Amino acid sequence: MIDVQSQPDDRNIAIDKVGVKNIRYPITVLDRANGTQQTVASINMYVNLPHQYKGTHMSRFIELLSEYSNNINIRNLSDILEEMKRRLAAESAHIEVEFPYFINKSAPVSGAQGLMEYGVAFRGSLNGFGYDLVVEVTAPVTTLCPCSKEISQGGAHNQRGLVRLAVRFKRFIWIEDLIRLVEQSASSEVFSVLKRDDEKFVTERAYDTPRFVEDVVREVACRLGEDPNIVWFAVDSENFESIHNHSAYAYIEQDKRG
Repeated sequence: MIDVQSQPDDRNIAIDKVGVKNIRYPITVLDRANGTQQTVASINMYVNLPHQYKGTHMSRFIELLSEYSNNINIRNLSDILEEMKRRLAAESAHIEVEFPYFINKSAPVSGAQGLMEYGVAFRGSLNGFGYDLVVEVTAPVTTLCPCSKEISQGGAHNQRGLVRLAVRFKRFIWIEDLIRLVEQSASSEVFSVLKRDDEKFVTERAYDTPRFVEDVVREVACRLGEDPNIVWFAVDSENFESIHNHSAYAYIEQDKRG
């Protein structure tokens, strides 16, 4: 049969990224507590397309994904990209894997257990400049307003927020460690199950640790700045304000490579 994609194109325009987007696919990822964890990811896969070719072979992306679906993690992402380049005769390859990740958390006083959902993304590229990998986590947190605490005779307003942290690193890093770092930088972490004693503990801990969004991103930046394994990071924090009709937001990016 005629291979239309490999036919020549006379417009002389190369394409930076061509491929497939929003593939919903069951995958298996590394889990520090349990070895592995099964989840469902949304995956994007691209390669470059030289100017002389009309199109790429989309089905090869799906074939490759099915071969690796039982083991997609930050240790073998470069192998997947290398295989993408080989099968599609490309000079560069890119993959984005986004998925929900679950951790079984115990309430701080009662020990009641429940699954907490976090967002995780792997974003990898391989080209003539080498291999690049960014790991991103998104975690819900609680923040208590320092200003509200200072000016109020009793109580202070608090709210739930989302912190997104992306990192580049030298050596393998666990998803759980990034999530824990984010949670420790807020007024309090969030739990899926809380008994009354737990609720009292979390409320009082938040009151004792007031944080603006600015404080949260700075706390994360301080911790990562002291970690020699982290070479680049970007962190943002968004508070869904409880007494305002808007969100509060802060962002820091730092490249430690000079």
